[in-house]
Amino acid sequence: MRVMHNNIFKSSRDVFIDTVDVKEYVQLDRVSTIYTSLKKSVKKPLKMILLYGKPGTGKSMFLAKLYEDISSQHPVYLYQTPILDDGEFYKVLVKDIYGVNYDGKLNFTQFMKVVELHSHKVSEEQNNIPIVLLDEAQLYSKEQMEKIRLLADSRKLKFVITLHKTEKEDIIAKEHFQTRIWESIELVNASKSEIKIYIQKKLIKNNLFDTANMFQGKNIDLIYKITSGNYRDTNKLLYTLFDIYDWYATNDPSKISSTQLSNKIVEMAALHTGLIHD
Repeated sequence: MRVMHNNIFKSSRDVFIDTVDVKEYVQLDRVSTIYTSLKKSVKKPLKMILLYGKPGTGKSMFLAKLYEDISSQHPVYLYQTPILDDGEFYKVLVKDIYGVNYDGKLNFTQFMKVVELHSHKVSEEQNNIPIVLLDEAQLYSKEQMEKIRLLADSRKLKFVITLHKTEKEDIIAKEHFQTRIWESIELVNASKSEIKIYIQKKLIKNNLFDTANMFQGKNIDLIYKITSGNYRDTNKLLYTLFDIYDWYATNDPSKISSTQLSNKIVEMAALHTGLIHD
């Protein structure tokens, strides 16, 4: 049986590198509906949007895509890595949003004075209020989150924040932002049919039709059983899967098929990544 050149396995492997790259965004019907709702929400006279879900459900990708989609028409600022020092957080915001290089320490009160000084340039009626996108907000302290709430209450800045769906997220949502969040959007793992579409679309987008066609129903069943439809775990599994295929293509090509995926190799990849155990 013909075995594909191993370069196709390397290319297929690299499709599943777990990075936040908007070019790799895969449009699924349910996910697209949620994303459309998010885009509509940021146009409303809101204070804050909470985007939450378990790790690996696509929150960071949503923020990155939102930034790319609206940054040409609206002042929007994306912070993928939390800035945990209060003073540094304020200094970064005033520099990015208002173009002010602040020397020395900057506390919350001083920051608010800078915001007030420059906010006359911003018209709420023109829907031109700066939007701040904060990823991984569960890493911010309770005190920082309270100050972010106060910033949102000022209506000088809008916030879209992502949080892992944990007990801490529930506390933040219920105790601090319950009456202030215009919209709360939850992202969940993919269904089995969505995982199949996700995998095949990612490969087809990169012109990897041969490997996309290798996935059969039994393979998707096993992948879904291992990952529960989590995008991050699926990427991890598929990256390792094609890495193993690449090794076989180079060292022992007679052991792999060019037309059908082996569930045995899927299980090997799951063991390698720690998604299943002996």
